[in-house]
Amino acid sequence: MNAPLPAEVLKQHLIDPEICIRCNTCEETCPIKAITHDSNNYVVDPEICNGCMACVPPCPTGAIDNWRLMVRAEAYGVQEQLGWEELPGEKALPETAAAAPAGDEPDTPQPAAPATSTAPGATVPPWSAAHPYVNLYTHKTPMTATVVGNYRVTGADTESDIHHIVLDFGELPFPVLEGQSIGILPPGVDAQGRAHHARQYSLASPRDGERAGYNNLSLTVKRVTEDHAGAAAHGVCSNYLCDLAKNDKVQVIGPFGHTFLMPNHPRANLIMICTGTGSAPMRAMTERYRRRIETGENGKLLLFFGARTERELPYFGPLMKLPRDFIDINLALSREAGQPKRYVQDLIRDRAGAVRELLADRNTCIYVCGLKGMEVGVLDALRDVTVQAGQDWSILHDALRREGRLHFETY
Repeated sequence: MNAPLPAEVLKQHLIDPEICIRCNTCEETCPIKAITHDSNNYVVDPEICNGCMACVPPCPTGAIDNWRLMVRAEAYGVQEQLGWEELPGEKALPETAAAAPAGDEPDTPQPAAPATSTAPGATVPPWSAAHPYVNLYTHKTPMTATVVGNYRVTGADTESDIHHIVLDFGELPFPVLEGQSIGILPPGVDAQGRAHHARQYSLASPRDGERAGYNNLSLTVKRVTEDHAGAAAHGVCSNYLCDLAKNDKVQVIGPFGHTFLMPNHPRANLIMICTGTGSAPMRAMTERYRRRIETGENGKLLLFFGARTERELPYFGPLMKLPRDFIDINLALSREAGQPKRYVQDLIRDRAGAVRELLADRNTCIYVCGLKGMEVGVLDALRDVTVQAGQDWSILHDALRREGRLHFETY
């Protein structure tokens, strides 16, 4: 059994700034608010962190999983960490502090009452998911991709300017899976004169490429011109990407993500719930299924897709051309002229029978992608559908998370 660390020694939890993609997952997940950030870094406060590990599994890059044995009085403070460009190396402990009983390895004492994660979805992938590669390319060693396509996929007369962008990697390896994401390094520097951090984008193409058999992938990018409150805001990376021309070069890092992955076993069912550019991973998974229709391996696909109007739905045309017996499509339009406002959670309740049928099948996985605010509405709708059938939602919810069958990718 491992011995506890001497009282004056701390196993300090740190975040690697070179790998971190500033996705905010760790800060949202931490149950005791030990993680904070500024425009440069995400950091862990050693005065608060209790080593509960709740933040570690959801991190898509593994940047969160870094530790240093430190003399407690010399622990790296929040302000020092905020200024880092890379993690410091290991420090040698004084012999008195490093001493532990012979034959034992020092370890961190467990908190008396460890906090639990409040994450709404699973922190493990489906049991049959293919093995993902992550962090093959970093801020220090990015990959250069070539733009081979940039197309607007929403109506030209709408405010929602969403682009489908195809990047080619030539002969250099960049293996990805449906549900993973990549980081784009926009050129230039921020207001402090530092190079811009990477922005994260979900893949919109399946594992064998946007064009089958090619070493390329696609992204779904919305041009950001205002923040969620409606105030003017210029999205540095989104505008850069939307303005790219064919043959332009782009710096890419990643891939990222090891849990939001589709099942890989035959006849697995997918319930996909998304809004706007949250359709990217759903498109990737749907296209993976479409390319193998003739194999007989597919399960059922049930899609709930929300936008303000039909013309603001990315990929609306191609989506409507998919066979009805291949995918069950439900569109939630909140501002369509002459129609009542509908949101994805409303349609989940409307299709309660179909949802319950799939929830009863342990081959079913649920994927939710879009704005952070949709999490509560989706969970409430799934709970209502379950309760209507006389079942206990809390039991089913726990099972879905534990078995890697309920996944959220929200921002």
